[in-house]
Parts: sequence; C-alpha cells; structure tokens
Amino acid sequence: MRAARARLGRGPNEPDAASERGAALVVVIGLGLLLLTLVATAMTFSVSGSLKATSDQNWNGAMAAAYAGVADYESRLANDNTYFHYGNSAAAFSVGSALTPPSVPNPAFDVGAAGGWGSVAGSGGTASYRYEVDNSVYSASGVLRIRSTGRVGTSTRSIVANLRQDGFIDYLYFTIYEIQDPEQSGLTACADTYAWAGRSVPCRDIAFGGGDVINGPAHSNDTIRICDATFNGLVTTGSPGPTGSNYLKQNSNGGACSGQVFNGGQPTTSPVIAMPATNMQLKQETRTDAGIDAPGCLYTGPTSIVLNSSGTMTIRSPWTKKTRIVGDPATSGSTPAACGLPGNANGQLGSTAGATVPVLNANLLFVQSVPGVVTDPNYTSSTDWPSGQSAATCSVGNGIGFPVTHETAPSARSYDCRRGDAFVKGTLDGTMTIATDNFLYVTGDIIYSDASTDVLGLVAQNAIWVWNPYCDSTHGVICPGVGRGAGGAILPDNRRIDAAMLSLDHTIQVQNYDRGGAQGTLTINGSLAQKYRGIVRSGSNGYTKNYTYDPRFRYIAPPKFLSPVSARYSVNLLVEVSSAFTARGAAVP
Repeated sequence: MRAARARLGRGPNEPDAASERGAALVVVIGLGLLLLTLVATAMTFSVSGSLKATSDQNWNGAMAAAYAGVADYESRLANDNTYFHYGNSAAAFSVGSALTPPSVPNPAFDVGAAGGWGSVAGSGGTASYRYEVDNSVYSASGVLRIRSTGRVGTSTRSIVANLRQDGFIDYLYFTIYEIQDPEQSGLTACADTYAWAGRSVPCRDIAFGGGDVINGPAHSNDTIRICDATFNGLVTTGSPGPTGSNYLKQNSNGGACSGQVFNGGQPTTSPVIAMPATNMQLKQETRTDAGIDAPGCLYTGPTSIVLNSSGTMTIRSPWTKKTRIVGDPATSGSTPAACGLPGNANGQLGSTAGATVPVLNANLLFVQSVPGVVTDPNYTSSTDWPSGQSAATCSVGNGIGFPVTHETAPSARSYDCRRGDAFVKGTLDGTMTIATDNFLYVTGDIIYSDASTDVLGLVAQNAIWVWNPYCDSTHGVICPGVGRGAGGAILPDNRRIDAAMLSLDHTIQVQNYDRGGAQGTLTINGSLAQKYRGIVRSGSNGYTKNYTYDPRFRYIAPPKFLSPVSARYSVNLLVEVSSAFTARGAAVP
C-alpha cells in the first residue's frame, strides 16, 4: 500500500516530506537548547557550590588554625616557664605588656604584611597562625591573655584565650603526706615516704572525720584516711590502687570506720604533684634591680601585720632597715614610704604602734630572718638589738608580743626573736600575698572586705599556725589579752581565714589542738596546701573543719603565688573576636 501510495502521490491534506523534516528540525533544536540550558544551570550551581564549599572550608579552617596557635603557645610555656616574658611589644594586643623577643625567633609573634606566620603542623603550609601576648596582669592575677589569629586561604579569624597555670589553688585541700609533721611527732623515719609505697607503721596518719565537711576539690599524693566526713567535690589521690581502694576507711588509729560521703564521686587516682623546695624566688620580687615594674616590700625579723578594712595595713617590724634591696645576695637597699619607714619614732616600723601604709595591691611582702652576712643591708650583729630589746628580753619573747605571758609555745623553734616570722590578722581590702622564710601565724580572723574582689595569699617556708594560745594551768591565770582561761577553761573561739595558704616544708595546723576543749569551727574560704597533714582537732579539743573552696581560684591566683615544680597552663576562658589581621598580614583597624 505504501509503495502504491508513493506512486500515486500524496493526498490533499498530507504534508510533504520537506515539511516533515523542517518540523523535526525545530523540535530537535528546541530540545537541544533546553538541554543546554539545563547543563549550564547545573554547571552554575556546581561551580557556585564548589566555591561556597571552599569558602566554608577556609572559614572553619581559619578557626582551627587559631586554636592551633593557642596550643603552640601553651606548649612553649610548658617547655619554658619563663616564656611569658616573650612577645612583640609592637602588637596592638600587647600594649602595656613588658615583652622581649625570644632568643630563638618565633614567626607567630610577627605583625604587618611583611611579617611571618606560624605554620599549622600537617597542613603543608596551607594553614597558619599568629598570636599576640598580654602579660600586663600576670604577676597580679596569674593570668596570661593571648589573641591568636588563624589563616587559611583568604579567611582569617581571631580568638582571645585566658591562660592560667595549674597549681595548688586548683584544690581546696592539697597535701603531700597524710602524716603528722615528723618535726612534731618525732617519727623522722616516716618522712618523705608514701603509705602506698611502703611507709612504716605507725607514722601518725591523720584521718578526716568527726563531721568534717570539705566543700571543694581535694588531692593528696598519699593515701587518705576517711571516716565520718563529707566531700562535696572531686577527690583524687596519688595512690595507684583502683577506685575504691585508693583511700582507707580508717580513723587516725587505724581502726575501721564508716560514714564516708563523696558527693563529687568516689576518689580517683591522679599523678603526684611536687612542691618547690623554697619560696625564696618571692623575695626577689622586692628587688629594685630585677626589672620589676613595681617591687614588693621586704621586712626583717618578727613582723606583725594587721590588715585594716580601710585598705591599709599596720606593720610592726623592729629589725627592718631596708624594705627594698639591690642584688642577690643583697648589697644595698632603699626605704620607700610605701613600705613604711624603719625606725622607732611614732609611725615608724620599730615603734610600739607600728607604721600604717596602704595595702600592697596586686603585689607581695616578704618577711626574712635577720641576715648573718655583714654586707647585707639588713644585717645586725648577734650582739646588737633593736630599741627596747636585749639578750634578756629575747630569751622570753620575740619583741612584738609573742608569746603572751605563760603561753605554751607551739614548738621549740617558735617565737625566735631573729627569725622571719609573720603574725597576721584583720580585714583585707585589696589583693596581696604575704610570704615568710620561717613561720606564719594567723593570730585572728582574716576576712575579705569584699569577697568578690579581695584576694590574699599566705606562703610560709615552714609551718602556718592557726594561733590558739594555751596558758599553763599551774599559773592560774588567763592568757593576757586573748580571753584564754587556764586549766582547760579556754573559751570557744570560732576562726575564719579567707586566703590561699601554702606551707612548703611543713604543715598548716592549729596550735594546741589537743588541749583546752572545743574551740568551735575553723572556717577556711580559699585553699590550703601543705607538705604534711596539719592537725585541727583531737578528741574534744580543737576545731571542727568547715572548708569551702573559693571558686575564683579557677580563674585567678593571689599575686605572684607559687606554683608546682612542673606545672602546665590551661585555658579557662576563650572567646571569638573580630579578626586582628587580614590574610595578607596587615592589621585590621
């Protein structure tokens, strides 16, 4: 039929072949244009998505590079604890800081378009960072600030981090050995050995008990004994035993007991932490030739310090000649009015009323023993005495009122008239650290005027004593001026101490903890760290503990407070800020 139709010709209403071919061509072209449009649109979306993905990747990578800068600076601090001195004083973030370039150049300290950048390890040079250091408040608060800028491609992002050195103030309670100070117990064979490492028995281990409440984190390098006590924070010990066996459910006599409450979780094992051997580096803070912007004050011999709520302190220090020094060992010194003037006239350090001066805000004072070196500016020969003192008076007292009449001294070495002892009490308005090369006595309440801003550190090379005088009953008298009765008739006397306390060689202990009856409650608001465990209560004598951690110590420290031998820095605050540099390195206004 098709062949016949082809021969006979097309019908009147049928298109010819050319028309059919033309129509088909139009359809093909239209479909081609549609497909081309779809492909072009798909390619546009694909390229746009690729660019967006790359931009997002660089943006996120710049933040990771900024974090890497903070980590790099932390590692440098861990390897060299003096690295906080280094930086670029020309950096905008470092204005007001005392910085010098490190001996080994660090490109991360560079600024400007021509400066370098630190390279993120493993990035092949595609990610880099710079950081600027602010150490202007480090000595006062223990906080370093760093602004780190990360760069990937054309993207830059900046963060600001606060770094604080981990230390003893991370704990409300910290002890190296859970035994009584061998100097007091006489068990010198027990010294410097942990119970979990085979310490001999008995060694006068001291237990928590009697309703003790510890409101904060606690750590001991030793094995803790715990009876009827409550811990409301994390508890860690150096004992390598598994959880549950890294502390002892024993009293101080080794008897089994119960009543342990751990609201912060069962004690866990943590590495031991070493104390510095000495606090003499704090004395160096009183030198005028050590590059310190504002040196502290140095006092010599027994020194009484009464903190006044007015923001001042009254200091009595008869042996003091120079309150700031030059050299190590010291060869000369000065007597600035800010430290009080030496001498015996009214208003001077050697007078009966002492000298009243402003608190050394964001600074420290150090009390040293009378030097025995002739060239030292505070030297006094063994045959010379301050006004009103002599060899005879020295045999019965230290020249500033201790011991009180008929008082039983806390140790054979107490109240020496030439040793660097501090006697502290009062209400603090400011931030300050008090350090001694011998004992430190808390002779009354120490309270912050403003608990949100005031900070105090107490650092003793030897023991810190909570002064609790007891007068010999054979005299039948009341201890003068302190309200203490004879023969066990001592009046209850609650005591409060707002401070971070540290005893390097010995202990923090209540004087006469084993006599005189119940004294009430010893409240500590802050932290305490000691080499040997201090006794606060024995039987019905002494104080009940009420220790509460000062949460501000997670972020700040008392001025120039000591840290462990091997300490690391940790970030306690981190925020993103506007980028400090462009990708080309120019500072952003």
